[in-house]
Formats: sequence, C-alpha cells, structure tokens
Amino acid sequence: MTLLAVNRVTKRFRGLVAVDNVSLQVDAGAMFAVIGPNGAGKTTLFNLIAGVFPPDTGTISFEGERIDRAAPEHICQLGIARTFQIVRPFAELTVMENAAIGAMLRAPDMDSSYAQAGEILRRLDLWDKRDRKAHGLTLPDRKRLEVARALATRPKLLLLDEVMAGLRPTETDRMVEILRGINREESITILMIEHVMRAVMALATRVHVLHHGATIAEGTPTEVTRDARVIESYLGAEAFA
Repeated sequence: MTLLAVNRVTKRFRGLVAVDNVSLQVDAGAMFAVIGPNGAGKTTLFNLIAGVFPPDTGTISFEGERIDRAAPEHICQLGIARTFQIVRPFAELTVMENAAIGAMLRAPDMDSSYAQAGEILRRLDLWDKRDRKAHGLTLPDRKRLEVARALATRPKLLLLDEVMAGLRPTETDRMVEILRGINREESITILMIEHVMRAVMALATRVHVLHHGATIAEGTPTEVTRDARVIESYLGAEAFA
C-alpha cells in the first residue's frame, strides 16, 4: 500500500529551481532513501512533505489525503514526524524533558508522556543520560535525541535528515540497528536523506537519487549504485572500490 505519494512536485526560490518535477511513492513499511550531492534539493523535498512551505506545482498525499497545502502541525497529527539536519534540542531541558515534549502530542497526560518518552530513550541508548541537559550531549547523543523526539509523536512515517552525519562507523552501525528495529518491530515507515552509503546499503529497500533538484535514478540500492549517472554525479567511480 502506498503511504506517501509525491507527484510531479516543483519548488522554486526566485530563479532557483530547488525541486524539479519530482515524483516518488513510499510504501507502508518501507525504508526508502533519498540521496544526492549537497544542494540537490533533498532537504527542500522534506520541507515540502512536512509542510514547511507548499510546492509551486504538483501534489503530495499521505494515506490518500492531500497534504501539500496543510500546516505542519496538521501533518504531524496525521502521523508524519521529522528530524532536522542541524539538531536543535531544547538545550536547557533534560533529555527526558525533550523526549516528553514530543510524546505530549498523543499522550493523555504528563505521566503517560514521561512513560512513553522513557521507553523511547531506552531504545535509543539514552536512558542513562535522561537527566542530563541537552546542551551537554555529544553529537551522537544529540542525533539520537533528535530521533527520540520525533519517535515520541508516534509517527506512521519518520523523515530522517542525515542522522548518520558525523558518526563514527561503530556509531553508524548502532544507529542502523536501532532504525531497523524501529521499522520492523513498530511498523514505522522510514524515509531518510543520507550521505553515509554504509547506512543506505544496510537499510534502504529503495533509493531515489536527486541531482540539481531533479530525479536521475530510482531503484534498489544495488541498482542505483551501478547506475552510470549516479556514479558520475554523486558516488564517484571509487565509491565501492
């Protein structure tokens, strides 16, 4: 079943075409990756899906409902949560308080919000740091907290914007393990922007490649990494040597 449908979406900023006639479909339960060089339009595409701004042309539907003119808070209520490329937790709040804020979207009371937040922090290896102020976390922990805040809203679709960036290989492998479990055990569909091909190859069932705002390829990870256009514009011939 198609959960998210992006149909011929275009977004311009004055003379710049940031997203150029892009279409993609994300099936329920999938782990779908969007890759491409910096400036390819990936985060702009996420902003369109999340309701930060509307597309100039085209449509976006979630579970059959048009959302391309919906407010971000309505889109979140429907079940789409996102992380941000530059993580900005509530610095003076604790890790637990940060996660509990996300849980307030659906929890009936504060006790339930904290209980749900605690479950998520355990899953993301943050339980032992629950009482720390967010500003004191390392980059890997801030990345995990960003995911925790989004997960606390109980999404059906989780948009992950470069959550592996800056992580060491062992940290990347742990995040891959966590995300795989979230997808399989909680039936949360994941749409991720990612430069770390180690993670893309391990997680994605399908990969969509953008370059200068336009689609240049889509397929399985193996198909995409063998595509001459993708190698030339993004991966480089030595990427998998």
